[in-house]
Amino acid sequence: MDSSHEPLASQIRPKVLKDIIGQNHLVGPGAPLRTAIEKGHLFSFILWGPPGVGKTTLARVYASAMNAEYYELSAVSAGKEDIRKIIESTGTLLGPRILFLDEIHRFNKAQQDYLLPYVESGRLTLIGATTENPSFEVIPALLSRCRVFVLESFSESEMKKIIKRTSFALDREAMNWLINASGGDARQAIAIIENTAGLYTEITKTNLEQSLQNKLLRYDKKGDQYYDTISAFIKSMRASQPDAALYYLARMIAAGEDPKFIARRMVIFASEDIGVAQPTALVVANEVFRAVETIGLPEAGINLAHGVVHLCMAPKDKSAYHAYNEALIDAKEYGNLPIPLKIRNAPTTLMKNLGYGKDYEKYTTDDLLPDKLKGKRYFRKDKKN
Repeated sequence: MDSSHEPLASQIRPKVLKDIIGQNHLVGPGAPLRTAIEKGHLFSFILWGPPGVGKTTLARVYASAMNAEYYELSAVSAGKEDIRKIIESTGTLLGPRILFLDEIHRFNKAQQDYLLPYVESGRLTLIGATTENPSFEVIPALLSRCRVFVLESFSESEMKKIIKRTSFALDREAMNWLINASGGDARQAIAIIENTAGLYTEITKTNLEQSLQNKLLRYDKKGDQYYDTISAFIKSMRASQPDAALYYLARMIAAGEDPKFIARRMVIFASEDIGVAQPTALVVANEVFRAVETIGLPEAGINLAHGVVHLCMAPKDKSAYHAYNEALIDAKEYGNLPIPLKIRNAPTTLMKNLGYGKDYEKYTTDDLLPDKLKGKRYFRKDKKN
């Protein structure tokens, strides 16, 4: 590879559409972003997905194809003044002006409001990137002017193709370990390879494991490397260990993690792990999320700690979660199975004549599943995890 100081991830980053790996639902034949690029269609959009799945790459390829004046900002450090400078700059091209705003969820309401008129008027085409659900993090007025594209983690085969682009030789054991360790995050995989190559003469599984301990790959204050810590946080609550959970909570807050991300994980945990064993846990978790929204750090750390201890000490029951997952499998496998006539809606005379709603009883004990699934039981009250 190039011996310059340019990061390896940057060196092998695709420059044109045909070199992009993965995200076929967006850039494959007939997919929306490919079609937009091929037709020169300029519009604002938001790329939502986990870290290291190509959000920046897609933005740059799109801007290049549009022959645009392209600017990149990170919402972690940028503000209104940076936006103003871009708007007032004369630029060097006659084409459109595109702003790629990484971690757009870090912009507060006032900052997003400032962007709005420029996006609305077309003076600025916005490409936002976020790891968080834009429905919660982007103001409705701005969101309504952007199309949202959801990116997926890279598959195992896609990760292999990306890793091979680094030109470093990995045997099967090292390759499999790296793919599992990076969890579909190409940037992390490339960083581990680069770090290993700087420390060792060979890239083996053992050397990859050793290099991962390097401080450069630990929890990132921007949130890109938070998965190990959030996993430890969730598993500590699941094990009903408040001391461990509070430690990982404090570690995330000290590292600069978005407190709303933590609170959102707690809301999920309340239903997934506690569920019907103590339904009010979801109420508590939602109130913690609301407190974080309205109060903010540092005081919201108290609300988070309160919620964490409550969720730790609550009884655990994943039966509703498991039941939903089993039902989802059948829903996907069997498609739209015919719904029994007696529980179909019957708003018209014709529907009633066809038997819709006939013999319906509010408190029937009859099996109301479609015929193909009658007798199937998804929900089994069981406190085992």
